[in-house]
Amino acid sequence: MTRSEAEAGTGGVSAPDLLPVATPARTRAGVMELLRPQRRSAVIAFAVTVASTAVGLLVQPLLGRIVDLAADRASADAVTTTAALLVAVAVAQGVSAGLGLSLISRLGETTLARLRERFVERALGLPLEWVERAGAGDLTARVTADVSLIAEAVRNALPELARSLLTIVLTLGAMALLDWRFLLAALLAVPVQAATGRWYVARAVPLYAEQRTAAGAQQQQLLDSVAGSSTVRAFRLEREHAERVTERSRTVVALRMRGIQLVLGFYGRLHIAEYIGLAAVLFTGYWLVRQGSASIGTATAAALYFHSLFAPVNAALVLLDDAQSALAGLARLIGVTDQPPPPEPDRRVETGRVEVSVRELSHAYRPGHLVLHDIDLTIRPGERVALVGASGAGKTTLARLVAGIQPPTTGTVLVGGVPPTELGPAAARRTVALITQETHVFAGPLADDLRLAKPDATDDELRAALDRVDALAWAEALPDGLATVVGDGGHRLSGDRTQALALARLILADPPLVILDEATAEAGSAGARALEKAVARAVDGRTALIVAHRLSQAAIADRIVVMDCGHIVETGTHDELRASAGPYAALWQAWSHTRDTAP
Repeated sequence: MTRSEAEAGTGGVSAPDLLPVATPARTRAGVMELLRPQRRSAVIAFAVTVASTAVGLLVQPLLGRIVDLAADRASADAVTTTAALLVAVAVAQGVSAGLGLSLISRLGETTLARLRERFVERALGLPLEWVERAGAGDLTARVTADVSLIAEAVRNALPELARSLLTIVLTLGAMALLDWRFLLAALLAVPVQAATGRWYVARAVPLYAEQRTAAGAQQQQLLDSVAGSSTVRAFRLEREHAERVTERSRTVVALRMRGIQLVLGFYGRLHIAEYIGLAAVLFTGYWLVRQGSASIGTATAAALYFHSLFAPVNAALVLLDDAQSALAGLARLIGVTDQPPPPEPDRRVETGRVEVSVRELSHAYRPGHLVLHDIDLTIRPGERVALVGASGAGKTTLARLVAGIQPPTTGTVLVGGVPPTELGPAAARRTVALITQETHVFAGPLADDLRLAKPDATDDELRAALDRVDALAWAEALPDGLATVVGDGGHRLSGDRTQALALARLILADPPLVILDEATAEAGSAGARALEKAVARAVDGRTALIVAHRLSQAAIADRIVVMDCGHIVETGTHDELRASAGPYAALWQAWSHTRDTAP
């Protein structure tokens, strides 16, 4: 990281640079698309939940019946019979409610799994320049915080919200069956509740969306500051970065406080609606009993019905708060899943050795800021070329363009006569392999990790690949040999062993073109020498482009290309460049004074 990157590049991502967010209409449509394959399950879950709720609504009339029996001084047997019915209703409701919640939870989890799969599929296919412009923080926040928020809503809020809404609707229907005037009295609370709901939703949806965006920007700033901590300290930029983190954190806190104030105002308005409705129902019951149109038990049942609405209404509104927050996260996920999948190119490269041709190549990550300028380079079949230069010279960018990670801004890159970005996934895997210093070890048995490069590889082929990079001895010395679980939750591999594993994968994949981007940078001196020998064996017979972290790698290359500020400034063999007394000779002299350069 350069000083300019530390001062400006890590300042976070502005909202327009973040990944797409779906509109509310598109979010609803996306949910329906996810639920469409589960229509039958949804109908069954809904039917069971309706039946459970309907059974539960028998409680209030039975309690009203007990009131009438007491008022009429009925026998104890009549009261006992009604009480037994209450017990039966409780048991039936408990069983059906458990079944309904189970079905809704299964429906939600299945839908959530499909959403996750689609999100990962689309996220992996996003144009790399989108991800780099948005920063890792935005994508990380969607994968972690947003998915967790939606998962929590699916597991807890969705079943309870569905049950609460059904209870509200069916309870109002039951009040109408008692007497339509009870329903009218209860509906006096609806205008206040509806106005409160509209007031809340109009403010909550944009507020929660703003909260998610601010959280993504905060996470991006934290990632940038931590990842570039060494550069930040080197240029004494700790205060500036701390202020940026503080500013992003204050923004998040301010938005959280706005959300709390919004919820408090929301509930204050709802309590007014509850008092209006309950007073109206009680007055209506009093009036109907005076008129002889209803019994005391019926009026009691109506009052109990309305009082029983307090819990589901409040639950629905509490969950509505969670739902609005989850909806904002869902819109961010669907914004990614809605992106069209990348086209599947079907160009292929002839088997055998390949030539790399780079012509008039220039590249910019941001318009008007070129990092490569008019690069012309040819790598002959089987030739090993090392890229050398100071940090920021453009070596990694050139390597990425040759690997086909993204297309160049201008100019052409051809691998075997075909642009690497036009190779299909299978053809790209057969043709090009890119190994960087950030090799990932996947969780699972070591043998499975190796077979990622060649799924049908035999155990003998795995051992041969490991032996070729001098990794067989330590691999077989692991607790369970090749069956040892490595990666997260398993046996931890050191940096040089991780890179040796990557080189073994390379041998198994057997591509004709290999690109190594500082693949030995994370190893110590002794480990680096061993890895350099392993690299030499792994790339033997292949066309190779090596971004050299150590000049000892460049010294054994067939040709060295020296880069500076996005330009090729020198090219030739190690001996030729040392004799020319140019930039490479100066680099070699400075490097050889501090390191043992013996072969």
